[in-house]
Amino acid sequence: MLVAMSAADGRLDDAITDFSHRLVEVEGVAKTVYVAGSGPAVVLMPEMPGISPDVLRLARWVRDAGFTVHVPSLFGIDGAHPTAEGGAEVIRRACVSAEFRAFAGGGTSPVTAWLRRLARQAHAECGGPGVGAIGLCFTGNFALTMALEPAVIAPVVNHPSLPLDDPAGLEISPEDARAVRDRIARDGLKVLAYRFDDDRWCTGRRFAAYRALLGDAFDGRVLPGGSANTDPPPFFRDVVGTPHSVVTAHLVDEDGHPTLRARDEILAFLTDRLNRTR
Repeated sequence: MLVAMSAADGRLDDAITDFSHRLVEVEGVAKTVYVAGSGPAVVLMPEMPGISPDVLRLARWVRDAGFTVHVPSLFGIDGAHPTAEGGAEVIRRACVSAEFRAFAGGGTSPVTAWLRRLARQAHAECGGPGVGAIGLCFTGNFALTMALEPAVIAPVVNHPSLPLDDPAGLEISPEDARAVRDRIARDGLKVLAYRFDDDRWCTGRRFAAYRALLGDAFDGRVLPGGSANTDPPPFFRDVVGTPHSVVTAHLVDEDGHPTLRARDEILAFLTDRLNRTR
């Protein structure tokens, strides 16, 4: 997808000039992946409505923490500032796409198979004990499903919003849920997760469903909604309409702030698991 170069709402788009742009093909399906850094690989999946400047800020923090960050383009306009109208249109297209399962009963989104292969390729290229996977919003649960790939050893599930029509549901088929649970129990993996307490897109019922599936392997952390950034981009203000994106659009970049501590906890989680020697 084209990289945005304009500005909107007084906020600049991001030209993504400090990342290499790769066209990665997996089983005949090619997608753009932005790559930067060195060290063990981390696949950072975008939130709705795409690879926004806030997602790229998080990617740079991951890069600067000593990792090779891979950001696949899954929807939207890469680098674009998330406007309300543009973001709503991206959601509509994603909800009818064959790659995603946005509603209850849809099972696992097919795009996760492509993402698992990306993680495998990234591990082969970058080395280390394994790969980290960070999901955000629409892709939040994808970080869990990616644990079906043995190379993925550090899944981070941020404010997972799917399925959109079932606040207690998980975007995963029963077969994949059992396989993920078994793999996490067998290999002793932990799943780190975040949400705001008053997020209507990722409710306490959803976190309860994760804990029911994963037990003590699920480390779900809840921040007060009152700590969220009160001046997010228009898409989050007008369409999302609730505290939601803990480490991107609703993060407050101030020392000691709960959302910045969440970012630091994620980086520490990745460092602990990906810098180990086998």
